[in-house]
Amino acid sequence: MNSDFEPVPQAGGGGIHAPMKPVPAGTITMRNARTNSVRDVELAEFLISATQVTRGQWAHLCGELGPESSEAEIPVHPVTFFDAVRWCNKASQFAGFSPAYTFNDTSVSWDVSANGYRLPTEAEWEWACRARTTTPTYGALAEIAWTQGDQMGGPQPVARKESNDFGLYDMIGNLWEWCWDYADVARYGSYRSLRGGGWADAPYSARASVRRGSAPDAILEDVGFRVARGAVGAPGLNAAQGWSAAADRLRADIRGPLPMGWTPLRSLLNDY
Repeated sequence: MNSDFEPVPQAGGGGIHAPMKPVPAGTITMRNARTNSVRDVELAEFLISATQVTRGQWAHLCGELGPESSEAEIPVHPVTFFDAVRWCNKASQFAGFSPAYTFNDTSVSWDVSANGYRLPTEAEWEWACRARTTTPTYGALAEIAWTQGDQMGGPQPVARKESNDFGLYDMIGNLWEWCWDYADVARYGSYRSLRGGGWADAPYSARASVRRGSAPDAILEDVGFRVARGAVGAPGLNAAQGWSAAADRLRADIRGPLPMGWTPLRSLLNDY
């Protein structure tokens, strides 16, 4: 995993080289206020895109007319979770990599041994975002992120503010980004996690640790994604980089009277 650049398709055909940055192996402490839990996650090295996926990249792969050149570098939005993982598979096929995802009706499974494009896990995302920092943001918010304070009417072209020490742009602000993990399968059913904050969010929502969740088919104006890449487990292994299918099933198998509004994702129990 020694190349910083890979071919990612762009509007206009042929593709250009867009940066995929190597993120080193390391350990991150993940805190979950909803479950009042703390855990240390050991991460293997992986690649992640320096920017959120742009309209230009999206349009070429999806067979759509490319956006005007002035809009090609704006991150694509709104994007559902299902749209994002399907785009990842298309990008893998375009570049000659093994697709990471398999679809079965409305469910998606991840082959952790595949070398294709995929969404980062929450642990990968936060480790990449923090770039070894321990503060709420990896720099002064006004210098690194598009947020409410900039008074913008929508997301801005990628990489216009400062990067973090891993060479990643807009990890905080501009658009919320889909991650692979469920938000909480005991409380929020099939909702998937979002990280990073958006252009209209107040500073308290624009932090490395803040998480949000939404339905995988939800169309939200302030949501986009960036891609990760790299095989991080053996074939058939249903756990990697801080995510575990077994842990999801255990959490979904909550017993007894449920708090009002909780909707456990019981369909996960059928995987046994």
